[in-house]
Amino acid sequence: MAYKLSSRSRSRLSGVHPNLVKVVMRAIELTLTDFTVLEGLRTKEKQAEYIKRGVSKTMHSKHLRQTDGFGHAVDLGPLVDGKISWEWGQAYDDVSSAMKKAATELGLKIQWGGDWKSFKDGPHYELVP
Repeated sequence: MAYKLSSRSRSRLSGVHPNLVKVVMRAIELTLTDFTVLEGLRTKEKQAEYIKRGVSKTMHSKHLRQTDGFGHAVDLGPLVDGKISWEWGQAYDDVSSAMKKAATELGLKIQWGGDWKSFKDGPHYELVP
């Protein structure tokens, strides 16, 4: 079953590097589990708030505008029974597989926060230079 991004998800890709947008758009066609774009480009103020709340660790987030003017990260939430799932499991694996396959098809490199050794971040995907 092919899914499509909602208009809200597409709007949340505004300011995200076009290559990462391409990966997300291809991944939604490949995924076995529907997903939503939770966040793309982020302000420094929002990043500082996330650090204060403990949901982020650095002011060097790829969600912030990079030197090329774009954010290089997105957060994606798998949808299970129409709701965002925060439980690690098959839904996260499905989205990760689709994102990685899409990046490979497009000749791009991404990193999934779920693969990080510490501070695992299941929704997070970023471009790798």
